[in-house]
Amino acid sequence: MEKQEAVNQGLELVNSSTIAMLGTNGEDGFPHIKAMLKMVNQGLKKIWFSTNTSSKRVEQIKKNPKVCVYFVDPNEFKGLMLVGNIKILQDKSSRQRLWREGFERYYPLGVDDPDYSVLCFTGLWGNFYHSLSNIDFEI
Repeated sequence: MEKQEAVNQGLELVNSSTIAMLGTNGEDGFPHIKAMLKMVNQGLKKIWFSTNTSSKRVEQIKKNPKVCVYFVDPNEFKGLMLVGNIKILQDKSSRQRLWREGFERYYPLGVDDPDYSVLCFTGLWGNFYHSLSNIDFEI
């Protein structure tokens, strides 16, 4: 498999996925993985998530913004790991962009709830796996 094909298949996987695994670095030195709702993506370069400001994940990101995001298609046994940095955003426009009906259940004060944060991942490089091919690429 050529790099461009790996990038294209990786992008298809991201576009079709609603769930991603977010890997952060814990204070204990071990990686911590959590399933997150992928809200929006801009190619492989930018991926946005929403989360609780009070979460362990946000505390870990404040201390170390280096993360990885993993997408998987278990039926086709395809996987894409993206490595990069993540920012915590609490500006009104970022919050409004990701706000969805039903979020009031988790954020009772609405889009301005202080416990509502947006995470913006910026990818640096990736690794795509499928059919015994394992290809690294820069984003």
